[in-house]
Amino acid sequence: MNDLLLWLNQSVEIFPGTRLSGSEIAGFATGLWCVWLTLRKSIWNFPVGIANCTLLLWLFWESRLFADAGLQIMFIVLGALGWHQWLQGKTGPELPVGTLSQREWRNTAIITGLLILSLFSVLTVAKGSIPVFDALITALSLVAQWLLNRRKLENWIFWIGVDLISVPVYAYKQLYLIAGLYAVFLLLCVRGYRSWKHDLDVSKESAKAGL
Repeated sequence: MNDLLLWLNQSVEIFPGTRLSGSEIAGFATGLWCVWLTLRKSIWNFPVGIANCTLLLWLFWESRLFADAGLQIMFIVLGALGWHQWLQGKTGPELPVGTLSQREWRNTAIITGLLILSLFSVLTVAKGSIPVFDALITALSLVAQWLLNRRKLENWIFWIGVDLISVPVYAYKQLYLIAGLYAVFLLLCVRGYRSWKHDLDVSKESAKAGL
């Protein structure tokens, strides 16, 4: 365990003047793997995602991004729940990809707004780093993960929002590899949305043809 912690904290010079920790490098690799698996609707996105969250929890705590660190704990819990939900599809009807109704959209927007306000208040009191953006990233990510667990197409829209905010925030905190990771996430999320939308459209057309 001591050797692992030593490796996570040890920094390596990748480019002149740019040093990256073991946790940042491992977080980059597992993060890419997780999103790629999610894009393919593979259930293995959950265990890989849990490993990724564990690494990022360590990294963000060291960078005083307290909300992001706490977010990883929530992700681990939600990831375990999502893993269980998707596993049910292996023994029963598979959870289909769906979209939010107008009412669900409204409720989701209200919940997201309340989360942002609550987190901003807590982070301001805790003197966290850049509380506004930290709260935005955390709130949007929680909602996105919840929608992913339910296989809602709109999860990708929320993830895209997270990525657009995260890239400049992590670059500002000099977490350059993680900023680059979220830039790649952004491209993968756009592709994920298109892929899931295509599958959903095909499913709807097949359902119509079967009537």
